Amino acid sequence: MNALPAFGAHACAAALALLAGCAGTTSQEPEHPSATNESSGYTLTVLHINDHHSHLDESSLPLMMATGPTKREPILVPAGGFARVASAMHELASRAPARTIKIHAGDAITGDLYYPLTDGQADADLMNMVCFDTFTLGNHEFDHGDAALKRFIDRLHDGECKTQVLSANVRFGPESALNPTQAPDYVQPWVVLERDSRRIGLIGLTVAAKTQNASRPDPGTTFLEEAASAQAAIDELERLGVDIIVLQSHYGYKADLTLAKQLRGVDAIIGGDSHTLLGPDSMKNHGLAPKGPYPTHTTDRNGKPVCVAQAGHYGYVVGELILQFDITGHLLSCQGTPHALIGTDFKPARRDRAPLSNADVSAIMGEIARSGFLRVTDPDARAVAALAPHQARKLAFGSSVVTHAPHTLCTRRVPGTNAIQGGPGRGENCAADARLSRHGGDTQQLVAQAYLHQARTYFEADLALINAGGVRTDIPAGPVTVKDIYNLLPFNNQLVQLKVSGTMLEAALESAVDAAFAPKPSSGAFPYAAGMRWRVDARQPKGSRLSHIEVQQPDGTYEPLDRTKIYNVATIDFIADGKDHYLPFMKLKEHERVDAGLDATQLFLDYAIDLAKQKRGLTRPATDEYSTQAFVSATDP
Repeated sequence: MNALPAFGAHACAAALALLAGCAGTTSQEPEHPSATNESSGYTLTVLHINDHHSHLDESSLPLMMATGPTKREPILVPAGGFARVASAMHELASRAPARTIKIHAGDAITGDLYYPLTDGQADADLMNMVCFDTFTLGNHEFDHGDAALKRFIDRLHDGECKTQVLSANVRFGPESALNPTQAPDYVQPWVVLERDSRRIGLIGLTVAAKTQNASRPDPGTTFLEEAASAQAAIDELERLGVDIIVLQSHYGYKADLTLAKQLRGVDAIIGGDSHTLLGPDSMKNHGLAPKGPYPTHTTDRNGKPVCVAQAGHYGYVVGELILQFDITGHLLSCQGTPHALIGTDFKPARRDRAPLSNADVSAIMGEIARSGFLRVTDPDARAVAALAPHQARKLAFGSSVVTHAPHTLCTRRVPGTNAIQGGPGRGENCAADARLSRHGGDTQQLVAQAYLHQARTYFEADLALINAGGVRTDIPAGPVTVKDIYNLLPFNNQLVQLKVSGTMLEAALESAVDAAFAPKPSSGAFPYAAGMRWRVDARQPKGSRLSHIEVQQPDGTYEPLDRTKIYNVATIDFIADGKDHYLPFMKLKEHERVDAGLDATQLFLDYAIDLAKQKRGLTRPATDEYSTQAFVSATDP
């Protein structure tokens, strides 16, 4: 396992002479209309990120780059890192500081070892280096309950920076640590900011169903329907005379486009949740896959223009959206750039390739200058210093090798599809592996097997059950570290024992499978089990997609599920709470659930360590042990 990348300012090399300076450069920066002539209207710049998910370190990404007049090849490029985000935000804001707003559109936490190690302190420290004006609550902000979210907000406000936290559709329960009577002003539906004598209304919006069903808000904390909540906030701002309104939505790109058509009075939607990269088609020349233009132009229900923007994920991109209004506050136009933040320590991606020559680097830098979106950005020194103690702690803890994987273990949420977890680091050839299409993810199945093995050392367990979305990454062949395991299982889940009838177990499985094939599919709900297997036919109607459900017996054979029998099920508290569409489990009585108080990620870590002691590595289970034994997609004849 490579050591975590160290932050440090990149020196300006001679090749950088092709660009106008070393820190914070890109080609074809958007022109900023004059901010001094009010008769020509008003210009507002919105800088934004979303879904950084505790990914604070830079990564090394393979980009297709030109190394000669007719030659293109994969080049490893330093990318992202929150210190680069801070640097880009400061530099871009300095162009028009009186008319710039900085937005984080949600899911700041959960997804990297920094969060469980520091309880959000590292994320708060780095976000305070940017000092966002506003922060939308995403669904993962609720993964650890309302009290943990309050602690994170406290840390976010521990200093001079007082980022406003927004969500117009959350209603905190009476016992919640964030109930307004106990924590006034912690979370507001909207805020009005003044920029150069103009009032700007910003509204937060949190994806409702996903947060309610796939995160862990406190009992009594609920989320209202998105469109109605957004329109109510817009109407209230308009009654106050606010004529420039930006919705910062953690709702998803496609949902934002639909939402714009339902609303009246919104000028721009700054989005998150779907991790959507937007940008020019030329991004494809570099191996990137934009899902639409940046910004995407649409209209509201009255036919007035709305500009929609999102900035990928993990701090790789800072969006710069420039909105031009007339003097009455009507939106005239929008333009902008999704700045992909990179460094200049280039390396060939192919191991058999000779080191890059000066001519190669010169060609790469020339292409960056022409790209329109690649931005050479040095990490911000203050942010580097703020991250350093957290990074040292993470490096010491996460770099310990605990076992090995003799072959790549692939992630796949739903068999028969390419529904793998996004982001860098996917195992080679995972997308095309026929085994995954038949049976689903190796990592999901392995985690289920590990939970069953570990659970049986603490309590009686017939089978183990997990949801696909709780397992986040591939495990590449080679050494496996603590960090790898925490990236694989980043959520602070606890193992529980449920006593469930066969009838309820089948109903829970059907509910989860149906969610994966719903009109708005929740692929993360798809079930994986150890000690149990089935067949799936997605062509069948809702509630009838599973067949041949079998439970493994003590002698290793399988028998059909007995609907009258009570099974001891080892699962995570997230599922036991009925989250992610495992709704039947909400009907369990108190005596039918035993909370073991066992950290699920630690259990998997212990399992990996035990395998290493036995001179065994992490390997995919036997084919006949995969929970999905056969899969028929909805499009099969």
